[in-house]
Amino acid sequence: MRADARRNHARLVTEARAVFAAHGADASLEDIARRAGVGIGTLYRHFPNRHALLSAVFEDAVGDLLTRSRELLSAPEPCTALVTWLREMVRHAGEYRGLSRALMTMSTDTTSTLASRCGDPIREAGGALLARAKESRAIRPDVTITDLLQLTHAIALAAEESPTDPTLADRLLTLTLKGLKNTQP
Repeated sequence: MRADARRNHARLVTEARAVFAAHGADASLEDIARRAGVGIGTLYRHFPNRHALLSAVFEDAVGDLLTRSRELLSAPEPCTALVTWLREMVRHAGEYRGLSRALMTMSTDTTSTLASRCGDPIREAGGALLARAKESRAIRPDVTITDLLQLTHAIALAAEESPTDPTLADRLLTLTLKGLKNTQP
């Protein structure tokens, strides 16, 4: 990609991330192009459809979650590290209205390109944190990372559907986490 094309791509992703966060996943693509200082044709050359742009925005944000998971792998309390990361997952999933529904599908879909570029690394990162928490015997042995991702995305979706209750996501995650605790010696 030429330098100007790389700059346009980066500006489009940056502006899309801001617009999707403010107005949801159905926000105007024309508005995104205008805010990025390019025409709608340029947007479509880089991203042939809304899904491609949403995927690029999601991939950009996933990088933050993957970095955070690597930092948390060395945390002294494995269960606290897992809980911290799950809370960040809920915040991330709730960042863009309309994305939570897509994320629920992606967390079990292993055939799409987005799933392989984003879902697989997220499952691996979360799986490593979960394995540490299980090894410390803080988490039940039957809990899977797919279960946790589905739960976090469902919580984000529930919170998205109840915008007048800003504490709902945290309350639901707290209830969920209490059910994950290992009660066996």
